[in-house]
Amino acid sequence: MAQLVVAALQLPTLGMNATRLEFYLKQAKQRNAEVMLLGEYVLNHFFKEFATMSPNMVKEQTRKHTELLKNLAAKYDIVFVAPIIVTKKDGYHKTIVKITPKTTRYYEQQILLPYTHWNEKKFFANPIQSLKDPMTFNIKGFRVMVMAGFELHFDHFWQRATEKKIDLVLLPTASTFGSHNRWREIIKTKAFLHGCYILRANRLGEYSDNEVKWKFYGDTMLVSPEGDVEMMLEDKESMLVEVIDKADVLEHRKAWAFEKELQLRMG
Repeated sequence: MAQLVVAALQLPTLGMNATRLEFYLKQAKQRNAEVMLLGEYVLNHFFKEFATMSPNMVKEQTRKHTELLKNLAAKYDIVFVAPIIVTKKDGYHKTIVKITPKTTRYYEQQILLPYTHWNEKKFFANPIQSLKDPMTFNIKGFRVMVMAGFELHFDHFWQRATEKKIDLVLLPTASTFGSHNRWREIIKTKAFLHGCYILRANRLGEYSDNEVKWKFYGDTMLVSPEGDVEMMLEDKESMLVEVIDKADVLEHRKAWAFEKELQLRMG
């Protein structure tokens, strides 16, 4: 039965120096990693920091990191999935890029945080329109879906995960404010109900805003279709590398038969 070696990097915002990223890539490749996930606001600064940055600096940061990932993907024969900010005529767009040794593909986040203290919806120029399918791709017999962190909360995306028989969800996040337990429980529940692995990469670092400190706490994790946490990183810079097995997905779906029971009643 098919197996896939997945990796997630738990980092604060990267500087322009490539040495740190390549250090982890060498280790990951020694362990035969085939997919590498990065958290939100790792390739770019946290969006609230953009106020002190020129648009050209943001654009250059994105360009340099995109080229770096393309080079590393080719050198280490690995697939990167990473959130990245794209600059267009109408402003900044929050996207997730998938980079393979030969191709580059973008997914534009569809639902952004709309809250007073964290208003990505207002800051970014991502259009508000009818929802589309998330990015999906196949690798080594696994069907993979890329889901932006905030989109985890909306059933639309999970319905697509069921319809497309997704085996692995890649979930980059930038979670803070002591929300550890809520995120852990939601991720474990979604993995169990939809019979898939979930690999979550959460960033590290701090941001101070009007005397409030935003602490991004890590908790990068791999959760199995049974809803069990297979591996979890703590709150330090580190990397997760684990093997996932298609047999575990198929056994869970057969044992619980959620999808089968639904299909009998869908007409």
